[in-house]
Amino acid sequence: MEAALYGPDGFFVRSRPAAHFRTSATASPLFAGAVATLLGRLDEALGHPDPLDLVDVGAGRGELLTGVLAALPEQVRARVRATAVEKAPRPGELPSTIGWTSSPPTGVVGLLVATEWLDNIPVEIVELDAHVRPRYLQSSPDGTLALAPGGLDPSDAAWLARWWPLEGAPPGARAEIGAPRDEAWAAAAGCVARGLALAVDYGHVAADRPLFGTLTGFRDGREVPPVADGSCDLTVSVALDSLGSPTMTQREALRLLGVDGARPPLALASSDPAGYVRALARASAAAELTDPSGLGGHHWILHWV
Repeated sequence: MEAALYGPDGFFVRSRPAAHFRTSATASPLFAGAVATLLGRLDEALGHPDPLDLVDVGAGRGELLTGVLAALPEQVRARVRATAVEKAPRPGELPSTIGWTSSPPTGVVGLLVATEWLDNIPVEIVELDAHVRPRYLQSSPDGTLALAPGGLDPSDAAWLARWWPLEGAPPGARAEIGAPRDEAWAAAAGCVARGLALAVDYGHVAADRPLFGTLTGFRDGREVPPVADGSCDLTVSVALDSLGSPTMTQREALRLLGVDGARPPLALASSDPAGYVRALARASAAAELTDPSGLGGHHWILHWV
């Protein structure tokens, strides 16, 4: 997974993610506007620091940062130090006001955000063999899967016992060992000196772990077999409760930030037809972002400092 996603010919190094799958950050400018509102509230709570940091981990090609900066009032934008964290080379069209680095900066005062980053942290996957013993699942570059010989490392076995126990599960059941993403989230959140680390992602908790795991692939806007050859995204849903941070649904979070999918009053269609059409388009975009069966069901993972 590490090589397929982040190696020299890895998916995130050579591909523009927005061309392959849709995230909240690229679905609508309303998401960037909500993040801008959140940053404005943080700015006030932190006493208007200069600079005010805005860090995007797993920034794609900088789409979210560009949108947030455009949505901020000038007096706030003038103090923002925006940094994109990504493995790919810096895009030529990215504004010079946005920094570009391969690892998160430390001492962040403001907001560190990671939208659908944790699900792309490479993890080990285990499967119960015919004797219901957990074994690592291995993949060759052509997608052929096989069970590795031997048992699990003690640290992986301990994580599994704590967060995803497989007792009573049938042969073929799978679990995804989330320790690497727990560590990645702790490290990213640890970069914040004052403010908020926010991850936005899809996942599950102990009460609803999927019996056969969640590994899948995406290419050109379609779900595809998860072949580890660098040609597609490989994604694994997040074990949210092992991260150690409180969560809320995106639907709840965006409504607190003023994004609501309610339709505009029908009377507006008569008094201001153009305004009604604009309001209807905004409501439609908001409805997609807050749909509990879609993007609205994603979780906001919050670490305050």
